[in-house]
Amino acid sequence: MSWVRTAALVALTLAGLTLLVSPAKGLAQPSPPGAAPPPPAIQRSTPPVAELEAYVDGIVRDSLVQDHIVGATVAIVQDGQVLLKKGYGAAGLSPRRPVDPDRTLFRLGSVSKTFTWLTVLKETEAGRLRLDAPVNLFLPEAVQVRDQGFTRPVTLRSLMSHSGGFEDRALGHLFERDPARVRPLVTYLQQERPRRVRAEGLVSSYSNYGVALAGEAAAWVSGKTFEQLAEDALFEPLGMGRTTFREPRPGRADLPAPMAPRLAADLSEGFSWNGFAFRPEPFEYIGQIAPAGSASSTADDMARYMIALLDGGRVGEARVYGDLTARALQTPLRQTPAGVNGWRHGFIAYALPGGLSGFGHDGATLTFMTNMTLVPELGLGIFISTNTSTGRALTQRLASRVVEEITGRPAAWPRAPSPELYAYRRLYEGRFLGTRRAYSGLEGMLERLTGELRVEVTPDGRLITREGGRLQSWVPEGPANAGRFISETGWDRRVFVLEGGRTRHILTSLNTQTYERTPFWSGRGLLAAAAVATGLAALLTLAFAVFRNRRDFRQTHIQARAGVLQGLQSILWLSAIALSVAWVALTKESDLIFDWPGLLPLAASACALVATLLTVANAALLPLVLRSGRRLDSWTPLRRAGFTATVVVSLAFSLLLGLWGGLSPWAG
Repeated sequence: MSWVRTAALVALTLAGLTLLVSPAKGLAQPSPPGAAPPPPAIQRSTPPVAELEAYVDGIVRDSLVQDHIVGATVAIVQDGQVLLKKGYGAAGLSPRRPVDPDRTLFRLGSVSKTFTWLTVLKETEAGRLRLDAPVNLFLPEAVQVRDQGFTRPVTLRSLMSHSGGFEDRALGHLFERDPARVRPLVTYLQQERPRRVRAEGLVSSYSNYGVALAGEAAAWVSGKTFEQLAEDALFEPLGMGRTTFREPRPGRADLPAPMAPRLAADLSEGFSWNGFAFRPEPFEYIGQIAPAGSASSTADDMARYMIALLDGGRVGEARVYGDLTARALQTPLRQTPAGVNGWRHGFIAYALPGGLSGFGHDGATLTFMTNMTLVPELGLGIFISTNTSTGRALTQRLASRVVEEITGRPAAWPRAPSPELYAYRRLYEGRFLGTRRAYSGLEGMLERLTGELRVEVTPDGRLITREGGRLQSWVPEGPANAGRFISETGWDRRVFVLEGGRTRHILTSLNTQTYERTPFWSGRGLLAAAAVATGLAALLTLAFAVFRNRRDFRQTHIQARAGVLQGLQSILWLSAIALSVAWVALTKESDLIFDWPGLLPLAASACALVATLLTVANAALLPLVLRSGRRLDSWTPLRRAGFTATVVVSLAFSLLLGLWGGLSPWAG
């Protein structure tokens, strides 16, 4: 598997469920009520339902063919009415099952989080939770958040804005393909506890773990399992009888009851496209971290949900939640630049065509891509989900296209570049790394290798970002030196926070992480060069050991021991490099997600760790080795120089591996 494919996979998984971004200096304070200005008045030109259906049909059906998607489900509501509810393509291929918007369940991924935040807000309305109190007050002792050197406690409010300060780990535990490996939520939270890498409230950095903590808090104070709480508090009152956090697996005494058979029979399969054909993928179990992403639903149920969200929680004459929650969904928790999500109590704020603002959430598993966008000024809600890993482009653009159609303001692409931008290229160009990642161990090293964002400016005035296999083009939004950019062909934005004549960090529209400028030692080229140099030094060491002449066997006792260590060190370095190459060549995508880290990377890291220890020992012996001793009982100057060079090269490589996390096999 190539590093490009690995990067795409890691980006998707750690997006968990989609998303990317970060806040700038001074963004830690909650915004005051009413801080977000209302969008400008928009003249509606809602087309007839048949015309809207034909418009959406064209977008979705074209994408099913061009993007290789098996099936999709769509719901559009406005002013309390369902304008469109439709299934496209298939929910299964053998036998073929058409998508039914009333019956077929699609996995929602992180759109599930919106249900979690509503249960938290409802428990807050009931007085059982407090958003600004330490979350530990509402958690069982086994999963309470540890200080880890930070004095400010994590609160539910900071979890809602993804600013709890956690690193983000996903490989090997976020998804499971064997239902026997699904753990109770409390067990998962205890065993997969991430490190706190920054103080609470400083930076928004997307955390599935943080959402699961909040869900457990709501469940703990209610005295119910999280699955039962969501059903009692939301799904039953809303009439969402075909929506559930439960998954189709055998029943177990230590877990909540599984998905009802009547729902499991209508669950869509998930697919991938291998370039030639669709491939059904195993079910992705997320029940161990259910509040973050295990929900499944139909287009019909999501239409009901969107109507309630747009009407302050009202369902007919009843109301599912009160004014406190209704206001919270309109109130950003963080002050951010225009066009950057400020987190409406866990919901994402979207910048939309025509100056409109919406809210909702993106979602993704490995195979299902989903988006729900609500536009209060238009009374409009758009939901779409696809059952194929290639569906993200469709789910990301449909809402904007529908808004353009309803407002009668289609965009003219592409936006014009700015020739003066090239003069300011030094402000922006460089390498950056997102804060939503593992910070240590092999997972941290993998994300450094695959998650780098590179920024460059073209002579014609476009800013180009490259991350993994994804390339995006941006143009200035305002003065070329102001740091604000908008997509050349969309509504996505980047905000470059400038300090001291260069970019300090980068914010993106979704505000799920901050991209920070990387230090010189984190360049992949430097690591590769050090690996090649160490490999060559090891090969030369072993080659000279085989072909050394008789004069070279004369040595002191210290030199003899150093020579043995040098040979062992060389064998271990070559083994570590060979195992790493074999891992890259042989690893399948599913091995990264489900079976991380696996034997090969663990063995490579262990070999590198022992080689490093031997290198340090040789470095300690180096002054004694360099002593010439008697002229006829010591190494030649050439051999002493070679030994010194080997020690220096190996030490440099060891230091780089340590900084990257490659010497921590126990941390995965």
